[in-house]
Amino acid sequence: MSSDISTPARPQPRVHARDTAEAPPRPAASALDEIGDLVMAGQRSGYAHLAGRARPTVGQLLTAARSAAHALSRPSLWPRRHGFWQLAPRTVRRGASGRMRVTVVALEPDEFVSLASAPEGRAAGPGADLLYLAHGRAHLVATAPNGALLAVRRLAGGRARALGANSEHQLVNTGTRTAVVVRVTG
Repeated sequence: MSSDISTPARPQPRVHARDTAEAPPRPAASALDEIGDLVMAGQRSGYAHLAGRARPTVGQLLTAARSAAHALSRPSLWPRRHGFWQLAPRTVRRGASGRMRVTVVALEPDEFVSLASAPEGRAAGPGADLLYLAHGRAHLVATAPNGALLAVRRLAGGRARALGANSEHQLVNTGTRTAVVVRVTG
């Protein structure tokens, strides 16, 4: 005895006369054809909310950081509160123009500060944050989200350090004098 198992027949879709007329062939569309304004990158858009804002280059950030560090050679301009990122005095910010934010921190020996505690809680991005040592000695410590130590790098005087976004960073004063560090965000 054979068992004949059959599946129910699926209803066929109805075909209308207007569906059977041949549609004109459509040209093959690329993925970018569907995005409109992105196809015309670099051109002005008719939409105000899509207007591009120029971000400062790493060179512009570096110039602003050097200018700020040079202005901070006078201890009278150092921050009065230690261990907190603060907006730099106007005299120090003079070298920054456009969309750059210049903050400064002063650290006592063995004191540290998290770089995530920057004003407005801005996340660091590649080339978006630049550190410059103005006075003293400091190291940059990178840790993973689980707290594992990833890297320890010395901030050298006269050299800038660009921050990445993949890890948490802390700045540690490893010297015997007050360390002053400039942070330029663009």
